[in-house]
Amino acid sequence: MTSSSSSSSSFEQMRANVGKLLRGIDRYNPENLATLERYVETQARENAYDLEANLAVLKLYQFNPAYFQTTVTSQILLKALTNLPHTDFTLCKCMIDQTHQQEERPIRQILYLGNLLETCHFQSFWTSLEENRELINGITGFEDSVRKFICHVAGITYQTIEHRLLAEMLGDPLDTQVKVWMNKYGWTENEEGQIFIFSQEESVKPKNIVEKIDFESVSSIMATSQ
Repeated sequence: MTSSSSSSSSFEQMRANVGKLLRGIDRYNPENLATLERYVETQARENAYDLEANLAVLKLYQFNPAYFQTTVTSQILLKALTNLPHTDFTLCKCMIDQTHQQEERPIRQILYLGNLLETCHFQSFWTSLEENRELINGITGFEDSVRKFICHVAGITYQTIEHRLLAEMLGDPLDTQVKVWMNKYGWTENEEGQIFIFSQEESVKPKNIVEKIDFESVSSIMATSQ
């Protein structure tokens, strides 16, 4: 067995064990925190992800503030960012005490990075990440997960985009990533440097949605609003 397949099978074993733990009566026993925290670190290292387990860690920190770990919480938030556009990041953020959000520098910085991503300020995100690269130490595949999200946004926003702009969005000053992601999504580029994201035929055709409201329901709405 190769080391990668061995690593994969050991992770799956760990996932199964944690799954049993979370289904049992001990789900919120603080004695299980060490196991769950190791599992978070393994997710970061193996580029794997288990939202339910990570939320259980944050819930245990809520119940047992003395056990709170800044490093583990930071890893949970960064892993949640790798799953954009899903709402995992917001879910995790809501479970972290405001004091930690404001006073723990790594958490504050990650929340700022998350806000930049969620509001599609991609160039600012990469600039800020460059200034805080220590935050993503040990988070395998973080940048590519973010680039996947950015390509998702580009795919639903643009029909054509300038090569230069896409490179900036992907945080790619050396222009090594654009071709990789173009190939991945089947995007093509013309001689003027315009990247063709998708054809008109592939775009979703608009639907006319007509909502029928009968006279009686309008009358009752008007009566209750007076």
